[in-house]
Formats: sequence, C-alpha cells, structure tokens
Amino acid sequence: MARRYGIYDVFTDQVLAGNPLAIIFDGDDLDDETMQAVAREMNLSETVFVQRATNAAHAASLRIFTPARELPFAGHPTVGTAVALAELQRGHEGDIDMVCVLEEKVGPVRCAVRLREHAASFAEFDLPRTPTKVDLPLDMQGLADALSLQVGAIGFENHRASIWSAGVPFIMIPVHGRTEVDSLEFDPGLWEKVAPFADGGLAAAYVYCRGGTHHHAKFHARMFSPDMGITEDPATGSAVAALAGAVHHFDALPDGHHPLLVEQGVQMGRPSYIHLHIDVKEGRIARARIGGEAVRLARGTLEL
Repeated sequence: MARRYGIYDVFTDQVLAGNPLAIIFDGDDLDDETMQAVAREMNLSETVFVQRATNAAHAASLRIFTPARELPFAGHPTVGTAVALAELQRGHEGDIDMVCVLEEKVGPVRCAVRLREHAASFAEFDLPRTPTKVDLPLDMQGLADALSLQVGAIGFENHRASIWSAGVPFIMIPVHGRTEVDSLEFDPGLWEKVAPFADGGLAAAYVYCRGGTHHHAKFHARMFSPDMGITEDPATGSAVAALAGAVHHFDALPDGHHPLLVEQGVQMGRPSYIHLHIDVKEGRIARARIGGEAVRLARGTLEL
C-alpha cells in the first residue's frame, strides 16, 4: 500500500537547518512493530504517524517514535505536523490562521497555525502538562564525567542541575557559558551508568547556558539521549517545555508574560530557534506555549 509521507525541517525558516521530521500521513492500520521499524529506517530523531482522531472535533491522533522507542509527547513533531496538516488542508492560498487539536499519548494538544504565502509556516502549542520537578538524587561527578566537564563548570547564578518533565523527563544541566557548551563531549556509556530512570525511561541530558549566537536568544542548549537512540538532537521541544519549569524555579519569574527564545543545534550545523512563552500568575506557571517555523523539504510515498 502506498502511504504519503513528508520530511519537514522544524524550528527553522529554511531547509537543511532545524530538526528534520518524517511525517507518515496515512498511519492508520500500522502496528507498533512496523511503526518502530519505519522510524529506525527513517533514522531521524522522530517520525510521526498520523492516524484518525478518536474525537471527531480533533484534527488527528499522533504516534511519535524515535529510532529506539515511542514518546508520549514531543515538541518538534507537534509543530511540524500541525503545519503539515494545515498545508494539506488549506494549501498556500493567501494568509491563513487556524486552530486545531492533536491527540498525543500525553493528552490533547491545542495548536495554532499561521500560514503565510511568501514566508515559512509557523505553529505553536499549549503545553499539555505543566512542567514539574522530579526529585531524584543526582551524581554530580558522574554527570560531569559523562559530559567531559569539570564539576565546577556545572551551575550558574541560582541554576543547579535538576530533573524536570512536562511529559518527558530531562536532566537540566546549567553550565557557565558557551565555552562549556561548545567543548563538552558526551559519553553515552558513562551517561547510562549515572543518569536516573524517570517515567519509564532513562532521563536525557539537556545542557544549557544563557545567551546564544542569535542576538535574541536567551538560552543556548544541546540535548543528548541514548535511551531514545538520539546521539544529539538539533532541537527538542519537550526539553524546552521542561526547561520552562527550571527557568521559572531558578529565576523566580514574576507574574506576567515572559517570551524566551531558545537556541539549539548550532554545533551540529543545524541552528534551531524555539519560541517559549511562559505566563506566570500568583507565582505559578499558569500557561506556557512553544512555537516555531517549519518548512517542507521532501514528499513522497512509502510502499508498506
């Protein structure tokens, strides 16, 4: 059976940058083993299978797979698929704004999509879960060794290493600056020995510092996840969702709206720009959104 697919570059406004995503539009009737095998074949950080929604008012149901396992939620598949489905439905006939709901294992995810005739499409979504801190002990020397860093390089200002999750757990590792982020060398073998398990999987590494190469970037980051089969990821929306919790906690964000641009993928030659918006009310995160551009690189059919 011929099944339509597309390749989109996400969190970028140009092809061959950002984070590539495979979208299988005709994903119904595929079993878990076949979807995992296709994800391994695609060998991208994530492959999405679009299926019929269980709620007729929703746009679609998504199954999201890395080369190693299924995820309950991920950011760049949400942004990329929202854009792709909107483009399939409406095309590029003028400027269009629309809202849709995508069903993911984490729950329904509300997305807003902006299609522009002569510009990259943009989508943003409300976080389906408020980021929460996961209280597990961390071996600081072990984490430093796995990243080829000195223990003293971890932490800046009030920020300390901690685990946060908005559906997928990450060890947030703040470092002094770009020098430490650029020079670190990730050892997956050492990481698997020291990283704790959380929510059924080995917590991934998200290393970040303030600033970035882009003059608007508030944070610069890299992500590594041997448990997901990802050596390094150019852009990780689910990690930025978790980062929202760490930033709110350590920076003590005051009530109000806080727009933040997070830069990732620079060291891989695939610069990615993730828009994070945090609304704080009465000292708590009342709402958070993640957004970015997405552009189509390829389309075709799978013979499955």
